[in-house]
Amino acid sequence: MARQKIMSEELKMEIAKELGVYDTVSKYGWGEVKSRDCGNIVRKAIEMAERALKEKQ
Repeated sequence: MARQKIMSEELKMEIAKELGVYDTVSKYGWGEVKSRDCGNIVRKAIEMAERALKEKQ
C-alpha cells in the first residue's frame, strides 16, 4: 500500500519550529524525532484544521 501525503512539508516544518523540534529535524531528519513529539505535531495540525473548518462555517 502506498503512503499517502496528508500534510505538506512546509506545514510540518512550521509546526516543528513552533514546538521546538525543528533543530532535530534539520540536523538528523524526521527519524530522530521522538514519537511523543510526532504525536504533538499531529495534534497541532488537527487543531489547526478544525479551527480552519470552523472559520469557514
